[in-house]
Amino acid sequence: MKIGKIISVEYDKFRVRLFHTTRNSTVNIDGKVYYFGNIGSYLKTLNSSGEYIMCEVVSIIDWVGHENQVYSTYNLDSSREIIIKPIGTLVNEKFCMGVGIFPSLYSDVEIVTFNDLDLILSYNEGDAVNGVHSTISIGTSKSLINYSIELDINRFFNIHSAVLGNSGSGKSNTIAHILHEVYRKHGNEAIGAKTIIFDANGEYPMALGEEAHLNNEIESVFYKPNISDNGVHKRFVLPYYLMNLDEWLSFLMASERTQKPFWDRVLQESYKFYSIFNADKRNDAHRFANYIKWKLRQMLFNIVSRIDSDTSKMTAAKGAVATLRQTCNNSLDDDVDNNVLTDLANFLNACNDLCVINFGNNNDSLSNALDLFTAIDSEPKYVCVIKYKDHCDTKLSDTVTEGAFRQIDENDALLVDQNKLMPGKYFDYHYLRTAVDMVLLEEEAHGNLHIRDFTSTLMSRLDFFLYNPECAFMRIDTPDYQDYNDYLEKMFGISDSEGKSKQLITIDSSEVGTDALELMTSVVSRMVFDYRKYKFGESRQQKPIHLILDEAHRYIRKDANYIMRENIFEKIAREGRKYSLYLIISSQRPSELSQTVLSQCGNYIVHRIQNEVDMKYIYSVLPYFCEDYITKIKQAVPGEALIFGNCVPMPIMVKVEEAVPAPNSKNCDIKMEWFYKEAMTDEDNPNKQND
Repeated sequence: MKIGKIISVEYDKFRVRLFHTTRNSTVNIDGKVYYFGNIGSYLKTLNSSGEYIMCEVVSIIDWVGHENQVYSTYNLDSSREIIIKPIGTLVNEKFCMGVGIFPSLYSDVEIVTFNDLDLILSYNEGDAVNGVHSTISIGTSKSLINYSIELDINRFFNIHSAVLGNSGSGKSNTIAHILHEVYRKHGNEAIGAKTIIFDANGEYPMALGEEAHLNNEIESVFYKPNISDNGVHKRFVLPYYLMNLDEWLSFLMASERTQKPFWDRVLQESYKFYSIFNADKRNDAHRFANYIKWKLRQMLFNIVSRIDSDTSKMTAAKGAVATLRQTCNNSLDDDVDNNVLTDLANFLNACNDLCVINFGNNNDSLSNALDLFTAIDSEPKYVCVIKYKDHCDTKLSDTVTEGAFRQIDENDALLVDQNKLMPGKYFDYHYLRTAVDMVLLEEEAHGNLHIRDFTSTLMSRLDFFLYNPECAFMRIDTPDYQDYNDYLEKMFGISDSEGKSKQLITIDSSEVGTDALELMTSVVSRMVFDYRKYKFGESRQQKPIHLILDEAHRYIRKDANYIMRENIFEKIAREGRKYSLYLIISSQRPSELSQTVLSQCGNYIVHRIQNEVDMKYIYSVLPYFCEDYITKIKQAVPGEALIFGNCVPMPIMVKVEEAVPAPNSKNCDIKMEWFYKEAMTDEDNPNKQND
């Protein structure tokens, strides 16, 4: 139906004079009512090639008493005009953004019907074809009353997406509704989907629990760290030994260049101690003592070789012996074989005695004795220290005597030293402190006397990991997960097996701090990314995974204070699509988000945003974001959103359907909480009349 003609053509807008017979802003076509006189409604016009140009109403004007007579020949003596903005062109029933050939003056302007929008949005009936669903409903058009808007599943879910808006604008509702649409499908359920939600506010268990009535074939799992299993949540764990070296360094706030080798050695020593005590329970204490003696001998040799003054040598050597004695006391339990404890004590006492100083001279007592500490023959003998007035001497004995210690079995010590920690392998975190002391002593023996000052921050962060309850979800005492793949399979159902499980996983991180939140989200995402990265051929396009990042500005920030130096989410944003790993980010502060992540998104659902800084940031990052969008976004009411990007052929203002049940994010009713009484007495009721 024609409503007027174009009387002015500009590059970005057309001026339309309505027919004088067009008296109302509504028309009835085939029993459907269309509102064309509203801001944001759609109209169309033909160009000289017979192509329809789709336009949006941006202004309505009434020119009472002006120019009416001029246009009377064209039945345009109405006083009303509208300004429309061209959006795109409908060519051979296919829509594309932009205009190639502009309309001429006095071209007719017509109503855009539901059928036109169906062509533009390429909708089918939404039913499963050969068991495959193609669309999900998102809500209704704000411009065309009662017109349902659907999103193409492939176009929305095969690229990263962003849901943005102020607090209370409807972001959580939008995400919950989208998940309802996916996981409530019948006739071929979404058992092949895999969605992991990092729920920063604990909102989604209410929306996705039993009351959500998801398809019976869908398995939903709700995790929460630092709790025991209850009726809603299961205990979430992130084993510390699955962290790689860079993640450890970031969490400990260590300097990557100077402290990376130090912490790598700490991890290796921890694994060696674990391997000692885990290999042979009957012989573990003996092997530990032998390894400690071998390490101390190396330290003493370095001290003797490096320092010139005997006084300085012996001072450093005695300090190393005393520190290592304390380390051994903390590491060995009371139930250890007394013979092992006695032998180790005798060794430490002997080392201390050999550090004798007489008038500033050690008389090579220590350096000469070090050669006898290590067994030359296949069977170690026993070393005895003989004290003289000005020096000490040592001798070997085939039998144990009082104060003697067993020679070091160097072959066994080397076997222990050759044990290397591989990524993802278990080690006991209880040995971390012992390993730190050992590495610090070795560094000091090499002359790095300021190493403790350089690692003070690292040590404080290590104590945070070892003793703070917030990190309890990382500290597990048994190797429940053999490696990364075993963890992903047991915790998230991610594996190469034919079975499909745990389609919807929610991790409630509302009760962990920022550091733990950043670490938890980054490590899990890194493991998932690494798992997908090693897929080849057609397996890359199979079993896609979607990560939903709630309050994403908390852990994918653009500033330099981000605890994880390598932002894994930026890597996923750049490369994840190739491995069928996608991000859906939700944030109320777009200006704090990483530019890389936001710019790599192909779909945007933008709710109301009032902050000018956020609007300017979105405008600067997104290549096809125009100023008209800013006005629409600012004027949106809660629940309304501007959708644009790969999932829709043209930007659409949508009233998002309310999720039932809704996420636990509604506002508090202050007046009811303050003033409501469950049962009012007669005296309290002002409407109660006296008899």
